[in-house]
Amino acid sequence: MLSFLRLTLLAWLALIPPVALAEVPTVAAASDLQFALTEAAERFQDETGHELRLNFGSSGNFRRQIGQGAPFELYLSADEAYVLALHEEGRTVDEGVVYAVGRLAWLQSAGREELPRDEDPLAGVREAIDAHRAGEGRPRIALANPEHAPYGVAARQALDQAGLWESSVPLRIFGENVSQAARFALADEARGGLVAWSLALAPTLAERSEHVLIPEAWHAPLVQRMALIEGAGETARAFYAWLQQPVAREILAAYGFRLPDEGNPP
Repeated sequence: MLSFLRLTLLAWLALIPPVALAEVPTVAAASDLQFALTEAAERFQDETGHELRLNFGSSGNFRRQIGQGAPFELYLSADEAYVLALHEEGRTVDEGVVYAVGRLAWLQSAGREELPRDEDPLAGVREAIDAHRAGEGRPRIALANPEHAPYGVAARQALDQAGLWESSVPLRIFGENVSQAARFALADEARGGLVAWSLALAPTLAERSEHVLIPEAWHAPLVQRMALIEGAGETARAFYAWLQQPVAREILAAYGFRLPDEGNPP
């Protein structure tokens, strides 16, 4: 009897079209979008009934994986250069579009230390360096790995222009991506960290942290671009179009992203 039921089930499964197993597209998205894109995807599913599988990580790692043929259908990068490079390699449908410009912020646990002022947002880094030199511990400074994370590159540029990059060497701790860097910034041994403003604004982080913005002039612009990967299905294409509509733009703006003018990337 058991063998009969098993054979019946296998026969039924064989009738399901293979495409049904791949109907839910996988989206590769920069970690600064962890909360904003999750909210957007939920709204998209409510409106259309279509599900999405969201993968968050560093833009540089995704660029490498897509270049090696990873089965993503839509790529949202925190650095437009990665998307444009993939287009040159024939991996994307076209050059895609700029969907937002990100901001860098200093993030620290609420109430742990005095929050740096707007005019001196890297004061916490100097305080940590001074404390370490005085033998008062080793307060960590968190940031994303600049080798493959755009926000890590921006953090390095901000520290470098302030003359703090080299002196912060013994205190720096790198996150694999900016989301992990935000977690490191709020750890007990950390003074704070340089992370995406969009993460600092997320309710789950905002309720236990405080932050101050880093001036945009202190680093290269975080121009974020998205594009469909060659072979993308209808659901991925629909989500790509939906992300350019007012509802999605409002969600991105709520998380601190600056929106590009229609047809005019910043």
